[in-house]
Amino acid sequence: MFENLSEKLERSFKLLKGESKITELNIAETVKDIRRALLDADVNYKTAKDFTESVKEKAMGQNVLTAVKPGEMMTKLVHDELVALMGGASADINIKKSPSIILIAGLQGSGKTTFTGKLANLLKTKRSKNPLLIAGDVYRPAAINQLQVLGEQIGAPVYTVEGEKDPVKIALDGIKHGKANAHDVIIVDTAGRLAIDEQMMDEIAAIKKAVNPDEILFVVDSMTGQDAVNTAKEFNDRLDFDGVVLTKLDGDTRGGAALSIRSVVEKPIKFVGTGEKLEALDVFHPSRMADRILGMGDIVSLVERAQEQFDEQEARKLQKKIAKNQFGFDDFLKQIQQIKKMGNLKDLAGMIPGMGKMMKDIDIDDDAFKGIEAIIYSMTPEERSNPALINGSRKKRIAVGSGSSVQEVNRLLKQFDDTRKVMKMMSSGNNMKKMMSKMPMGRR
Repeated sequence: MFENLSEKLERSFKLLKGESKITELNIAETVKDIRRALLDADVNYKTAKDFTESVKEKAMGQNVLTAVKPGEMMTKLVHDELVALMGGASADINIKKSPSIILIAGLQGSGKTTFTGKLANLLKTKRSKNPLLIAGDVYRPAAINQLQVLGEQIGAPVYTVEGEKDPVKIALDGIKHGKANAHDVIIVDTAGRLAIDEQMMDEIAAIKKAVNPDEILFVVDSMTGQDAVNTAKEFNDRLDFDGVVLTKLDGDTRGGAALSIRSVVEKPIKFVGTGEKLEALDVFHPSRMADRILGMGDIVSLVERAQEQFDEQEARKLQKKIAKNQFGFDDFLKQIQQIKKMGNLKDLAGMIPGMGKMMKDIDIDDDAFKGIEAIIYSMTPEERSNPALINGSRKKRIAVGSGSSVQEVNRLLKQFDDTRKVMKMMSSGNNMKKMMSKMPMGRR
């Protein structure tokens, strides 16, 4: 995410490396390089110009403390400006009344229908809502079926009317159905086109007028950069929407849409899609995004995702097993499943400060655990609970069953044994103290 922009901004800050103080000359050179980095990232020209002028003005007005290097101060200034540019704080959706009606708009291919499912999943699992999805895309043949599949996956009903071609009637009838069946959130998916046309704009405006939604969200593909900003402006002129949803942000190495939309349409980015899984939807936090753009990671989001998968009761059981040296491959599998639910592995690594840069040229496949899982599933229940049983002949059988080699099985067993030893050591307070005492900082 934002790899290219992050690299170029880092290079800009290096221009101040070695400088003892800020001068008009070195600031002008750095700011010019920052502006070039933003334009290369497909950021709107006026946005980039205003941004760098603000940074320059604040930099020249700073009384730099001797303890703060010019490069560090510039990083802080750019960080604060990025946060302001992207909206300052996160913005919530309006679901205060019951039922709350949310209208979803955007071009075809932007990810509207997938987002509709993701939003329903988020509201159901994290906010205890009872959502109804209305399939209002009467033009794309697969749209209704796609929404029904998503609804089935998350356990949310989908309202459809077979043969009905009037999206306004579908929306109104769906809302009536939602109210009658005690749904507290009703999400209306609408049709898109490959490009903006008058018919589509008239249609979405008619739906808005008829249903009087509490929230209108505009969904846009962040990878289209400046085109995403222009499309958002045209939709906003007609709909006056409440917020933006950026999809496919995990594939956006530039960042033009995320950095330009707020300043151009003056509407907040409310959600970002960071993958194909239903859980891959995050509330947009400008400060966290600025951290990631500047290579500082995003530990807060990483911890939040881990907490979502954390089960306190299971954790206590696991701790007892570790203490009794009973941690087996079934427990190991559960840990893998929890990690996978947290999201894209490369995205997770990018949330750890400094890791984004290290992982830049490493491609981590979402199926990275597939080989490990295949080996574990090829073990018998007894072997999983007691790996010490796995001798030479068993290793051969496991290798054949999992489509791997004996060397790979040996490697996993060794890694598992090492992991188990570390976990046992970490679970013991006395052992932890011994480890700490052996470290230079632990000795006095």
